[in-house]
Amino acid sequence: MKKKYHFIAIGGVGMSGLAKFLLQKGFEVSGSDISDSKYVQKVRKLGAKVSIGHDAKNVPEDCVVVVSTAIKENNPELQRAKELGLPIWHRSDLLVEIAKNEEYFIGFSGTHGKTTTSGLCAYVLDKAGYKPSYVVGGIIPELDSNANATNEKYFIAELDESDGTIVKYSANLVVVNNLEPDHLDFYKNGLDSILETFEKFISNIRPNGIVLANTDNDGVKRLVKYFTEHEPANNATFITYSIGGNTDYSAKNINYAEDFTSFDIYYKGELQTNLKICLKGVHNVYNSLAVWASLHQSGIEMERVNPHFATFIGMGRRFQKVGEFNGISIYDDYAHHPTEIKATLSASKSFKDRNVIAVFQPHRYTRLQNLWNEFMTAFSNVDRIVVTDVYAASEEPIEGVNSVAFTNELKEKLDIPCENLSGDMHEVAKKLLPTLKSGDVVIGLGAGSITNLGKELLNLSEAKV
Repeated sequence: MKKKYHFIAIGGVGMSGLAKFLLQKGFEVSGSDISDSKYVQKVRKLGAKVSIGHDAKNVPEDCVVVVSTAIKENNPELQRAKELGLPIWHRSDLLVEIAKNEEYFIGFSGTHGKTTTSGLCAYVLDKAGYKPSYVVGGIIPELDSNANATNEKYFIAELDESDGTIVKYSANLVVVNNLEPDHLDFYKNGLDSILETFEKFISNIRPNGIVLANTDNDGVKRLVKYFTEHEPANNATFITYSIGGNTDYSAKNINYAEDFTSFDIYYKGELQTNLKICLKGVHNVYNSLAVWASLHQSGIEMERVNPHFATFIGMGRRFQKVGEFNGISIYDDYAHHPTEIKATLSASKSFKDRNVIAVFQPHRYTRLQNLWNEFMTAFSNVDRIVVTDVYAASEEPIEGVNSVAFTNELKEKLDIPCENLSGDMHEVAKKLLPTLKSGDVVIGLGAGSITNLGKELLNLSEAKV
């Protein structure tokens, strides 16, 4: 690998993780971002030279330039890199180069749950003393980190499928937790396109690799069927998991309590352990089972890691409690796909005798348009729905695809109070706060600025005192 790297938009959670990994390995790192942030500050503390604002002069003349799919062709630093003839790597290319040097690579994939599963895996290995290397798509709260570089055996990474770059990776063990239509601006033929990409991805697995597949999910079941009809490359083995099914690994006797969830894990019909987690929802049973099975297959001493599943409180922005005031609890969740929203709101059933309010910020016009009907059925187990303006994420508006039209149709289809609150998050919080009462639970849902809702509500409540 080259010794010097420049990241355009280094402040993203994924890009900053890669930058941190390189810094810990002794590489020289610079970068830029449009604003300062906690991620920028973290890499600065490790020695990165970071400029605020994108400017051609930020680019060193002797480096590899690292970009994400979000960087546009007219970015002045990207244009300068091309003028200088510098190597330009997508962030996935850098992760590929990093992984090449790692002895045992466990990759977590799927439409949902990648950040939680990769973060949980890194966490329990770290707490058990295995000292893993990892690059994940969120901050692991107890470790206060999204990346770590060591010289030990295990390397954990979240593998993003959103732009098709997942086909570049080659892991020893791959988890495929679920496959559903998403990122339809890229996957034009929906699930069929996603499956084609995953067929290529699985075919790149390392020799004698393992694919852990959740066959409760229809998309994954189709992927497994394809490889039963086409021999997997590199002598790969498919191993299945499910809840209560006749699969290699199975979760049974699930107990959903208010403060924890517990379940028995069976492997090939034999009881292995009773696992306790403090994460809510059936989706986190799948997530925890996937991680447990991946470690079991990787030769880990399970009695060392088992206790630490119960102390993992989840990743940042995954059903994360961000505040409480006057008996009102505020949660923040990254869910921005219908299935993710259903999973998050199913976990809200644990709030006994409390009024649950879902505040949904649609993320991207194209996603709202392509999954409009699916979003209509995503909101259950709540007492009230608030829809904010669409978070564009650099997209242009699409005629007829907006929050007002979406809210109006929700009102027609659901027997739940629905309303649209427009404006930025400060305005939304100002309109929402007077309607809240003690005992309410507010859950912000979305991948955009909705994450600021809790902070805005807390600030407004303190200002009233």
